[in-house]
Amino acid sequence: MRTSGYQSEFTQFLTELKTQHPELGAQQQQGRQLLWGEVVLTLDESARLRAARVAQAPYVYQTL
Repeated sequence: MRTSGYQSEFTQFLTELKTQHPELGAQQQQGRQLLWGEVVLTLDESARLRAARVAQAPYVYQTL
């Protein structure tokens, strides 16, 4: 439980920014979805990716 009313300058800045621009939260969620969201592929795309996959050669770390 916080008893102190202290807020850092950065926290004050973010609070003020979010009140001035309420659309930032939705834009932030869209950006996260682009980076971390689930990629939906069609059947054709997934088949093309499977066909293009190259098998890894055995002993890839062996140097002669």
